[in-house]
Amino acid sequence: MNLNTYFALRRSLRKKKPMCEPAIHARKSWKRHNPHISFSKTVLYLTLLLLFIPLFVIIVFSFNKSKGGTFTGLSLVWYRKLLFDSHDLWAALFNSLIIAFSSAIVSTILGTLASVGINWYKFRGRSFIQTISFLPMVLPEVIIGVSMLIFFSGIRLPLGLFTIFVAHTTFCLPFVFLMVSSRLDEFDFSIIEAAHDLGATEAQTMTKVIIPAIRPGILSGFMMSVTMSLEDFVITFFVSGPGSTTLPLYVYSMIRFGVSPVINALSFVMILGTCLIAFTLRKGLKGFASSR
Repeated sequence: MNLNTYFALRRSLRKKKPMCEPAIHARKSWKRHNPHISFSKTVLYLTLLLLFIPLFVIIVFSFNKSKGGTFTGLSLVWYRKLLFDSHDLWAALFNSLIIAFSSAIVSTILGTLASVGINWYKFRGRSFIQTISFLPMVLPEVIIGVSMLIFFSGIRLPLGLFTIFVAHTTFCLPFVFLMVSSRLDEFDFSIIEAAHDLGATEAQTMTKVIIPAIRPGILSGFMMSVTMSLEDFVITFFVSGPGSTTLPLYVYSMIRFGVSPVINALSFVMILGTCLIAFTLRKGLKGFASSR
């Protein structure tokens, strides 16, 4: 029996079983007794309302005719300026995207390999490495930014896009490590033994067994890394140099002159893009989960 036959048989045995009759009746009974309006639902709706009100205000004022805080009428003037008269803004956004995706790719690769190595092998200092890997997640960003600035100054590395890339990779790596590790905690390592018994090498086991099983955790870590890199300001502020302005730094530099409604227009475009990516990935991950 080859590897493909073995894993096809295992997937067929692990398919979701139909719900038994008592469980179906219990679920229907819970739905009948569960009130439509409760304290938990009220708190949930209020929280969602507070979260989405700022986004709604940004969207409305991106179509405002005037630059002030009073809505005077609908207009697309700020979208026209965004497309044809905002070269510095697009350059800052381009820098943010380059750093976000490059740092996310590197941190995802390193975090995934580190998580697999720590969960797969047993060696001296394993618990210590697991503990210190979470320090960037709990330390204030200002401390990380200052420490990275001191490090780059000590090795005489000029500040720029590369230093921002290194800082963001260091900051995002523990989050990827945590997500992949949580996925590996549910992993059945007897599959690895079965793969070895069938003649698979360590490289084949990694690429054909482990990586497909933890792919949702890897994708989640990658998307979180991209998001955290795009919105980071504190660390970027300390390690940036001339010609390496990112979008958060550009918006911050505009505050002294008043934030232009062009930022509102760009925010709406980014909200639409984020929603499109989220729904696409959600559908793709559902299809991937159902296929397994």
